[in-house]
Amino acid sequence: MLLAIYTVLMVLVLFGLTIFVHELGHFLAARRCGLVVEVFAIGFGPALWQRRVNGVTYKIGCIPFGGYVALPQLDPSGTQQLQGTAGKPPEAVEGVAPAAVALPPIGPWRRIVVSVAGAFGNLVLAVILAWAVYLIGKPASPSERNATIGYVATNSAAYAAGLRVGDEVLTVNSEPVKNWPDCLAAVCRYTNVTLGVRDAAGQPRTMTLRTEKGIFGEQTLLGVDGRSLSMVLSVESGSTAYAAGVRGGDMVVGFDGQNVVSRAHLIALVGARAGQPTALRVKRGTEFKELVVTPAWDENSKQVRIGITFNIMDVEFDQIVHPKPSEQLYSHSLAIFRILGALVTPSQSKAASQALGGPVMIMISYWYMVKLSLMLAVFFTGFLNVNLAILNLLPIPVLDGGHVLFALFEAIFRRPVPARIVNYVTNLFAVLLIGVFVLLTYRDVKRFTPVEHYLKKWFGHETPAAATNSIPVVARPSKDPAP
Repeated sequence: MLLAIYTVLMVLVLFGLTIFVHELGHFLAARRCGLVVEVFAIGFGPALWQRRVNGVTYKIGCIPFGGYVALPQLDPSGTQQLQGTAGKPPEAVEGVAPAAVALPPIGPWRRIVVSVAGAFGNLVLAVILAWAVYLIGKPASPSERNATIGYVATNSAAYAAGLRVGDEVLTVNSEPVKNWPDCLAAVCRYTNVTLGVRDAAGQPRTMTLRTEKGIFGEQTLLGVDGRSLSMVLSVESGSTAYAAGVRGGDMVVGFDGQNVVSRAHLIALVGARAGQPTALRVKRGTEFKELVVTPAWDENSKQVRIGITFNIMDVEFDQIVHPKPSEQLYSHSLAIFRILGALVTPSQSKAASQALGGPVMIMISYWYMVKLSLMLAVFFTGFLNVNLAILNLLPIPVLDGGHVLFALFEAIFRRPVPARIVNYVTNLFAVLLIGVFVLLTYRDVKRFTPVEHYLKKWFGHETPAAATNSIPVVARPSKDPAP
């Protein structure tokens, strides 16, 4: 009971802190720039607590997934009226109805400063948390411990050059690397790299490879990935993995007689065994279980699967790492840019959209990480803040980036965007954003509750399970689909 209370409190504190610093950035910048602030709210819906001080209503809403600062002078539609005037509550405006109090217009550059201040607040918090993780340390994922290869695509140039699963990269162009993120950071600076490699038998060798452009234009070794744990988060009902006895929390350690060293490795092994009963070895707690599973073609994802969802927060607790703050921030930023790039790439957009999660997934991720390690949750909070900063600055109406876009138009063309156009596109994107929010929430609930069971009970049939990778929209994405 105490553990549950502690977990809930830490989830609320860390997630609430993320929302608070974002809105605080808007609030402080607005005050500094002379804007009128009507409401400072953490959460949405009916207020659990609220108080009006110096004309500003401070409140905490009952729905904790967000917050807002009401700034009527930032309204690009031209509706710049408030319940009162700057620094005065409504009752101080004698003889004038509160809704009819006109506010002075605000120049575009001040609107831009206020709009980006929320993202700036998130970045400041992300830096502070990155330093905390660096000084205190956190449990390490396999890729953070060394630069051992966890997957090599058989049709890649690296495979043709002799790189194999289990090889450990020691140097990149004579520069020592200590883990897989180090290796990626070194590789991205060159068009040709000479890798110093030690194979599984301990024999050293070198190989020269030409790097290729990734989805963001960075130089990388396509078809190559580091080690990771194939931890099962959930098993789809009706899947072959469920029938074989695989359960959430299992760690897949062997498949078809081979040791599994990464999620991508497992996916490749599964893909080669369509329709064939195959030995599957899992670790459940301290015990190992030998199961038999038959991979099957999944029409939704267009691949061979067994029907499991990965838990991508894979860590081993026997070693603590101290990643540099700059490395953490780079890794956080790269992750969100990768998923955004995949969403706008036709060949990757479907898989990327299926990999997204929403607010429910964020809370589940927080719950899991707080129970594992508080520093993992702190690390995830830093990642979340970088994600929110980037996403909020996208040039989309209703987001902070939309305000910046309208303000830039006014600054360049010396006139505001027509109110009719602003209202139309803002309402359109508001509806789309709400739709995405509802869809992600429904999908998150479907992933982690027995929805299919109840549908089968009510309608007499089993619904097909979706092929997803169950990754929150603001959590570190895996590059691989779930098997």
